[in-house]
Amino acid sequence: MQFSKKREPHIYKALFLFSRFYWYTLKMEKKLENLEFLQSAQWRQFQASVGRKTFCLEREGFLASVIEHSLPLVGKYWYCPRGPIFFAEAKKNLKSQISNSNKIQNSIYKDELKKIINLAQKEKAGWIRVEPESAEILEMLRNAMEIAGNKLKIVRAPHDMQPKEIFVLDIRKDTETLLSEMKPKTRYNIRLAEKRGVKIHATCNTEHGTTDKIQNSINKDQEIQNTKYLPTGQAGQIQSIQLEAFLKLTKEMANRHGITAHPEQYYRKMLETLPAEMLKIYVAEFEGKIIAANLVLFYGKTATYLHGASGNEQRKVMAPFLLQWQAILDAKELGCERYDFGGISTNYLPTGQAGEKNTNVRTTNKNSSWSGITDFKLGFSPNTTPVQFPGSYDIVVNPRKYGVYRGLQRAKELMVRFRK
Repeated sequence: MQFSKKREPHIYKALFLFSRFYWYTLKMEKKLENLEFLQSAQWRQFQASVGRKTFCLEREGFLASVIEHSLPLVGKYWYCPRGPIFFAEAKKNLKSQISNSNKIQNSIYKDELKKIINLAQKEKAGWIRVEPESAEILEMLRNAMEIAGNKLKIVRAPHDMQPKEIFVLDIRKDTETLLSEMKPKTRYNIRLAEKRGVKIHATCNTEHGTTDKIQNSINKDQEIQNTKYLPTGQAGQIQSIQLEAFLKLTKEMANRHGITAHPEQYYRKMLETLPAEMLKIYVAEFEGKIIAANLVLFYGKTATYLHGASGNEQRKVMAPFLLQWQAILDAKELGCERYDFGGISTNYLPTGQAGEKNTNVRTTNKNSSWSGITDFKLGFSPNTTPVQFPGSYDIVVNPRKYGVYRGLQRAKELMVRFRK
């Protein structure tokens, strides 16, 4: 087939644009492999849906996705969850820059941080809460805090917004290896749940209508089927049933453990806003009733266990173990390389009479309120080393507002102690 000379320039232009798009797509896919979903555009969209203002500053090798929060008396502050992010090439540059204080003064990353702080000042935010990935990035942030000749303070936040320690399983291994590396009790509980007849089903938001009213559906015996081959309307109805079950179980679990869960509308908005392929509800059904449920998020090369809930009944059938295992198998099938179980609390395992630290082995911190969930998660791979972060830090933009905030925090802590 031959093209006229008049059309050739258009063909060349189309090919050029396609090649640009192709290489940009490859670049973004590589970038997304290790990108934290809390720094994604989708997460900002969800936060906006629950009424929060968001901001994003991005350039080559750098990303800061920011969510605005507000507190009584002190007003607004900014939160950069698991960020700012420095991508692979930028991290290499950081290591050399940190060792040379003169280089950091001219760093593009300092320029970007200046922009964030200037914007925070313009928006009247009292402080910016950041969560650096490593001690190196934290040190870089400290070195870059001189703005317009004034050295801004960066201090440890009074509490961590995200867990300082998370448990991430390498799921590139075959299923037999993953099973063999579990604690025997975990492997036994997975098989016990299967033997008892626990069925696992997963649905995503096939329709943007997750708030359908299904009266009394949770209390009736439901024959929940695999939604893969269901018509869209029926799949949407089952997905709504599973959401209502998750919300019901979340309330039961919160009451059982004396904790405060997110409001129902938070979860509804999450299901409505995040893309269907990004978020799934996993439910465990036993004898026609949903007895446990998880929310699992898929992003880049990582599947993340976001929230889980189980009821007060049929706890001996070990449904939560099978729920996690099915999510891991699905993540593998989708090409994920990591399964993030979320937060845990561990200590170094002491060895010998002197109690020397074995840096390769950590065990559950029995003094933590998270000891139960930590035992559960570590059972899936007890020899995997947890991922640790420096924690949450505050860049003080307005010292007066921040002073009031910390004063109120200390007063709150004293009240809690007094009540005990």
